[in-house]
Amino acid sequence: MTEPYAGEVRWGSGDQIGAANLITPERRLAALDMVSTGEIHDLSHTIERGAPIVGPHQTAYSLDTKSRPREGIANRRKAGATNDAGAIMEHIELSVHVGTHIDALGHFTIGEDMYGGYTIDETIGDHGLEHLGIDNMPPIITRGVCIDVSGLDGGEYLKGGRAVSADDLERALDAAEVALQPGDVCCVRTGWGRFYAADPVRYASTEPGLDVTAARYLTGYDVCAVGSDNMAVEVTPGVDHPRVQYPVHQHFLVESGVYMIENMMLDDLVRDGVSTFCFIMLAVKLKNATGCPVRPIAVI
Repeated sequence: MTEPYAGEVRWGSGDQIGAANLITPERRLAALDMVSTGEIHDLSHTIERGAPIVGPHQTAYSLDTKSRPREGIANRRKAGATNDAGAIMEHIELSVHVGTHIDALGHFTIGEDMYGGYTIDETIGDHGLEHLGIDNMPPIITRGVCIDVSGLDGGEYLKGGRAVSADDLERALDAAEVALQPGDVCCVRTGWGRFYAADPVRYASTEPGLDVTAARYLTGYDVCAVGSDNMAVEVTPGVDHPRVQYPVHQHFLVESGVYMIENMMLDDLVRDGVSTFCFIMLAVKLKNATGCPVRPIAVI
């Protein structure tokens, strides 16, 4: 186990992929070699109207049909076409931080400072991020680890505002007989995901999640990314709220270059007793964006 580090020191000033540097070709091959049945567990929610949102800057998901078959067929007939080719197209509006999504390294700051030695003045413009956008993140193929902490308090899920500590993670890993490895994607199940669709207001208003000790514990093992079945990965409200807000985001994204995957669906993995697996996830290369909806999968 290594000491927590600052990303700009480890991979050099100007680095834009953070802990993805840990995923070598050898680690990709080792992850793919874990596959034995070819079965897939989808770790993402369907993004639809009513998906939970937080704060005034998150735009709810909406989809409107813009092109219908009949009008296209009519126009093509006028142009001489005889095969009645109809097409349907739509317009979608949403925040990139709605649904199952990943936070880019440029999503958070510590004051004026950002990951990799960048500053807000040189990075943030009217059209997104000049550096550290999600378009820089490479495809992720590595070992996934699911840590189930949902039963730590004797119930089926942890209550909102319940902080998950380093000790909690260590106990859960010991119980599963799993040791973290460099480059892992660590998925933490709190049980809170049951409210994602059933009660989105409750889901987004508070949540159990990681505290700073847990975040430092995970970066100490050189994980590449951390996800959870909640809105922010970290506990909200925080342990020292309102004096300290979103310290886990600051540690993962700014200090460590570790990606965060929010609103994951982890119940099926735990139901089937899957603790380690081949993890595959790609983000759409949205230029200058602070995040992106993703569809992570576990291949067993």
